Amino acid sequence: MNKTTVLKSILFGIIATGMVHTTMESASAARKVRGLYRHVVMFQFNEDVSDEKVTEVEKAFLALGDKIDTIVDVEFGTNVSPEGLNEGLTHCFLVTFKSKKGLEVYLPHKAHQEFVTLVKPVLAKVVVIDYVSR
Repeated sequence: MNKTTVLKSILFGIIATGMVHTTMESASAARKVRGLYRHVVMFQFNEDVSDEKVTEVEKAFLALGDKIDTIVDVEFGTNVSPEGLNEGLTHCFLVTFKSKKGLEVYLPHKAHQEFVTLVKPVLAKVVVIDYVSR
């Protein structure tokens, strides 16, 4: 096998397993997902909330990763599913901790409580699910 064929095979394997990442650091982290504590938060904003306010909330949520040291990673995206099963939820945030102890620091943390104060008045619905990756 030549070098190009080997690289194509590797790339196909990565894509096939759903492990496409933009950086080598992300790829490395993805291989170590077992046992991590994941905190999934989904939002539906009130209909009258401005785009600017939504952007403020997105940035504030992402900033928690710099303010709370037990956060391993935080990311978000908006719903793009064609299935229509999101029940009005538009934003999904994924916060990763090494263990549940990280979440236990995060929830009462001053930065998180300030975020809750910012976001609560603009939300129609919130759904939270935690799980341990396996």
